[in-house]
Amino acid sequence: MATVFKALSDPTRRRVLQLLRDSPLSAGDLCGHFDVSKPTMSAHFAVLKEADLVHAEKAGKSVIYHLKLSVLEEALLGFAHSFGLGVEAPSASKEPAR
Repeated sequence: MATVFKALSDPTRRRVLQLLRDSPLSAGDLCGHFDVSKPTMSAHFAVLKEADLVHAEKAGKSVIYHLKLSVLEEALLGFAHSFGLGVEAPSASKEPAR
């Protein structure tokens, strides 16, 4: 969980995850959204990969990044549960409210 929150601590990395929410994107496409150097973006990608928040796939000369939403969801749910927060599913044995 610590590596996920380290990755989420940076606004650039959070924006990368938002961009990937809609569809996978190449490293070049992602870099086009930011006014930083390619080595800086590579470092951000490395942090996101280390946290297992993205999956990188080679496609010819490009690298395509995919969001791993399940990892993010698990980390956030784990964090919420550590504070006693959680949403309980309604019990099937209870009658619906009228």
